[in-house]
Amino acid sequence: MIVRTQLIGSLDLPELEPYRTLKRPLAHREQQIFVATNAKVVRRLLQSHFTVISLLLTEEWLEHLRPVLEQRPEEAIQAFIGEKQLLETISGYSMHQGVLAVGRIPQLPSLEAVLDAAPRPYLLAAVDGINNAENLGGLIRNCAAFGVHALLVGETSCDPFLRRAVSSSMGGAFQVPMIEVVNLPVALLELRSKGIHCVAAHPRAGGATLPETDFSGDCLIVFGNEGDGISSAVLEACDAAVALPMALGVDSLNVVNAGAVFLYEINRQRGKLSGECRA
Repeated sequence: MIVRTQLIGSLDLPELEPYRTLKRPLAHREQQIFVATNAKVVRRLLQSHFTVISLLLTEEWLEHLRPVLEQRPEEAIQAFIGEKQLLETISGYSMHQGVLAVGRIPQLPSLEAVLDAAPRPYLLAAVDGINNAENLGGLIRNCAAFGVHALLVGETSCDPFLRRAVSSSMGGAFQVPMIEVVNLPVALLELRSKGIHCVAAHPRAGGATLPETDFSGDCLIVFGNEGDGISSAVLEACDAAVALPMALGVDSLNVVNAGAVFLYEINRQRGKLSGECRA
């Protein structure tokens, strides 16, 4: 793989437009691209199967990343080299540590393809009404950490390839297959018809609690936002609502924290917690 380097003294080149337009997510999605703005996320992008279009970085970062760059499958990647002070003018502060990258959003898989490839029992997740990109990214990171086979992104949630979502996922966005659905309740009913138990992570009155629920079979967990929770249509499409038992006076957790607890418990029940740690 060839790294084509170009020294730059300004950000005016047409090829640098994605970096200049970080606050225009709709334009990026129309082009099927995203921008990685965190050094660890850039490294994990380079280690992934996602196509890398270009890099914008300092000379020091280029040398630091050269070993992983040389393993990339592309014939060539364009690397724009600039001083860190120049790169910081993109946002006005040091948010990217001197390295950014543009990646291409791949064609997202179908639900059928994911189920055909995934081992049993299935572990799926879905999001309903999550419009905070950092929360969605954190939940994607949890999905990667706990072996979720796919994340269904409902029509009321934000784009999982928003810059802040990709950054908060810490590379999880490159590991977890994501399925964008146009009608989450219909998708849940379809999964139920396949024998997949759909559970809403929701404190519905009279519902079961997490420790009381059996997750040993095929299942999907739906997470909603902290303000409104899960919509009534999505709740009705689920088999059950399951709550986290908490102290009196506390009625909810941030969705990222709640997601980690739910997915940990499912892995515990399935005997998939080996005690091995990975960075």
